[in-house]
Amino acid sequence: MAEGDNKSSNVIAQETAQLEEQLQAWGEVILAGDRVLRWEKPWFPGAVVGATTVIFLLVYYLDPSVLTGLSCTVMLLCLADYLVPTLAPRVFGSNKWTTEQQQRFHEICGNLVKSQKRVVGWWKRLCALKEEKPKMYFASVISSLLAVAWIGQQVHNLFLTYLTVSFLLLLPGLNQHGIISKYAGMAKREINKLLKQKEKKNE
Repeated sequence: MAEGDNKSSNVIAQETAQLEEQLQAWGEVILAGDRVLRWEKPWFPGAVVGATTVIFLLVYYLDPSVLTGLSCTVMLLCLADYLVPTLAPRVFGSNKWTTEQQQRFHEICGNLVKSQKRVVGWWKRLCALKEEKPKMYFASVISSLLAVAWIGQQVHNLFLTYLTVSFLLLLPGLNQHGIISKYAGMAKREINKLLKQKEKKNE
């Protein structure tokens, strides 16, 4: 068991080092985005929601076709991939890179690698469920897709996308400030109270 854990840790460390090397040119931008997403300043959440709202209002106003929107998105990504490595050192200053920043950059890359591993693990568990319990697999998948389809029918696609993107962008800050754990604990306590009340009634 310990040998397997050591092997897994070595693989994660190796992939983290590779990812650090690949994203080194984006280091300053990633650290700046990390500070914003973790709400290092109290006005950062408002700025995140405001920027997201402006972008989605612009998309709603222009109402581009799927092909146009996809082309513009890929074009912006290509421009960023070309310009960011060139302009980032001039804007942020490469001489300001400190040991603390390097450590934080290493942590971010490690978290990205671990998140990728979790997604792959979930996919493998889903495939295993399909092989071991096909009826439960199809029932779960079909019911989940039906629920998503119903929600998509009730809520405008762009608004639903806006809510999803806003939540994902606020999620790191919510987690960093303990808001998620706080309300999850409250919900757990309420559920436990309801279960205890139900048990008393049954007695």
